[in-house]
Amino acid sequence: MARTLLLKVSGEALGGDSGAPFKRSEIERVCSEILIGRSDTRLALVVGGGNIIRGAQLKAAGGDACRGDYMGMMATLINALALQDEFLNEGQACEVVGPHFIPNVARAYDRRQVKEWLDAGTIVIFGGGTGHPFFTTDTTAALRASEIGADELLKGSNVDGIYDDDPRENADAKRFDTISFDEVLKNQYRVMDQTAFALCRENQINIRVFNMTQAGAIAAALGDNAPGTVVCV
Repeated sequence: MARTLLLKVSGEALGGDSGAPFKRSEIERVCSEILIGRSDTRLALVVGGGNIIRGAQLKAAGGDACRGDYMGMMATLINALALQDEFLNEGQACEVVGPHFIPNVARAYDRRQVKEWLDAGTIVIFGGGTGHPFFTTDTTAALRASEIGADELLKGSNVDGIYDDDPRENADAKRFDTISFDEVLKNQYRVMDQTAFALCRENQINIRVFNMTQAGAIAAALGDNAPGTVVCV
């Protein structure tokens, strides 16, 4: 049976060099590498919205935290549509799914329908977060990975794995090839939301953290010799 993978795509990775929310060449690269690497894998994506807005930004400016998170959820849907547009341009069937139905934007989440799309080779992009404030898109990725029975959650970020210290500040920081969920949670490594780590541990879904900004890394992460750090039970 084909593997089922869920890829968490960083919103920042879609952003332009000049601070623009989108860089078309990056959207094209992300989608192209996914199509090159996926083979017969059943593939779903969760996309962040950090290239547009994070809920914490409104809170930091004195705004309402819940409203900020709703704004962030809308940003993830904008990114999901941008990715869908490129997939469709490449002839790849793709559906955007959110926690609620939005005409011409997102289908309402229906687990049975999502699994049918995945079985048919359609790429499903989950946008809109969980539909509730105070949950990150990392947690959304862990939740959806659990619901669709993913074999692994691929966390695309701007670091090449999990270190025992910040490698930007400590040249001697050690990168792990593998690490247990218990150790990640105990040491509070913050490359991913702690709730997401706990949810994947409970459902025995390995997490692979890799640097998706490097050319070829996404295609490699979908293959047999994937880069990064694996978090496992």
